[in-house]
Amino acid sequence: MFEPTVIIAGAALVGLTIVASALLRAWHGWLALKREELERVKDTHDSDSGSSIGAARIELADLKERIKKLEAIASGVDL
Repeated sequence: MFEPTVIIAGAALVGLTIVASALLRAWHGWLALKREELERVKDTHDSDSGSSIGAARIELADLKERIKKLEAIASGVDL
């Protein structure tokens, strides 16, 4: 009836279809995961933008104060 070559080719085609559909489903899942991570990071940056600027200003003021103290020590002036 059917030759073994036709049966093997059909089984290979079915197997290839199953593997391709599984990989495509995994790819869509991975893309959804990455999309969710990007949205989470974007939401975090939107809500924290004001506090990070304030923290940077405080750190900059602290560094300026340290520089003044080091310059005073280098010139021999006691604070």
